[in-house]
Amino acid sequence: MSGRKVRIWFNRSFAVGYHYINAVRHNEDGMEFEIYGTHRDPEHVSLRACDHTEVEPVLTGEAYAEYCLDFCRRHQIEVFVPRWGMRYVVAAADAFAEMGVKLVCCTDRELLDQVEDKGNFFLSAEENNLMIVPEYRLVHTAEEFKEAYEELRDMGLSVCFKPTRMEGGVGFRIIDPHYDPLTALFDTVSAKMSYEQAYHALSQTDTFPEIMVMELLEGYEYSIDCLATPEGELLAAVPRRKAGGRSRLLEEVPELLEIARKVAQFYKIPYNYNLQLIYQGNVPKALEINPRMSGGLHMTCLSGVNFPYLAVKMALGYTVAPQTPEYGLLTSYVEQPVLMQGQTAQ
Repeated sequence: MSGRKVRIWFNRSFAVGYHYINAVRHNEDGMEFEIYGTHRDPEHVSLRACDHTEVEPVLTGEAYAEYCLDFCRRHQIEVFVPRWGMRYVVAAADAFAEMGVKLVCCTDRELLDQVEDKGNFFLSAEENNLMIVPEYRLVHTAEEFKEAYEELRDMGLSVCFKPTRMEGGVGFRIIDPHYDPLTALFDTVSAKMSYEQAYHALSQTDTFPEIMVMELLEGYEYSIDCLATPEGELLAAVPRRKAGGRSRLLEEVPELLEIARKVAQFYKIPYNYNLQLIYQGNVPKALEINPRMSGGLHMTCLSGVNFPYLAVKMALGYTVAPQTPEYGLLTSYVEQPVLMQGQTAQ
């Protein structure tokens, strides 16, 4: 592909955004892009992969969506890949469409609410026979927490808990019945705590934002990076297993690929998304679904599938064929030095 450059914008993201921006720039079709990037931190590393950069104002909600619309207007953006504030952007999806801006994200607000809230997702996955979910309880008070913990413990399960609306491992804690606070004080920082500590902390308020108390899953953990059409056709899925330290095995696991296919057909999440499951014995159990590019997608791209670019390509109206990932690859990652001043680094 050749011709004029497509104007594309990546807003505030994590450091791995550097890799995803470069994956789009250095695509296999030779499609050319003029890349815009924004972040609250003017020295954020992801901006070094962009042609044009701007410092984002500190805004949320409708005010942030208005900023995004104005940015697209000022710079004649054609494709917008939102990361931070995605829900605010999605709420203004019609306004972006009227401007001719293609959003590379799920724009169905009800669907986002269904999959981003872990309680809603578990209920939906279980009711629609998409995958097996762990034993769990949803709680809002310390007494409900106590009851949920005792129920799961009496079932012989190890117990953990986490907020239903936080990303990644934020707020995740493991209840360790053998927790020794003195030993922990001189050890590395851990997600483990005692039941008494958790109950005491939660008792400080009458109610708190919803927490999921669930069985601790202790087998192999997989992230499945997926690429799908808005119609629900799964174009690529690569299960990525934690294999110790920073190592990740890109593994062909038929039952996980079947789960990815069922999820694609049912939810119809477009472009890039990620499923997380952990085995309990021989049974893969749901952990969460992230309707966006995952933090480890740069390793998954070593399978030969350029997930970030193909999503952009689809959003631009081009047909993307089903992909053939290479499996059986052991991958890892290293810190990459990036010159922040003195030259353009891309």
